[in-house]
Amino acid sequence: MVARIKKNDTVMVITGRDKDKQGAVIEILPKEDKALVKDIAVITKHLKAKKTGDIAGIKKMESYIAVSKLMPVCTSCKTPCRVNVKIMENNKRVRICNNCKEAF
Repeated sequence: MVARIKKNDTVMVITGRDKDKQGAVIEILPKEDKALVKDIAVITKHLKAKKTGDIAGIKKMESYIAVSKLMPVCTSCKTPCRVNVKIMENNKRVRICNNCKEAF
């Protein structure tokens, strides 16, 4: 099974608070169907200094977002697209853009 979204892909958020924003995938959790995307689903976390020398403060960080809210952006046509799978001659599976039929 080929994953619809992989690490370092550019994705677009299709629903929710960050709708129509784009970012690169930092991490994927396939068992939970979640992804960590750069500058998407940013939360504010209040940190407490645990040891001497640690700095307490407010930090903004990315949160995980459901993969169902993300759509991959094709590298050739630069639009969000659905993904098909094509088997090549050497039995390797490749993701295909549903709009332009190019591999990405």
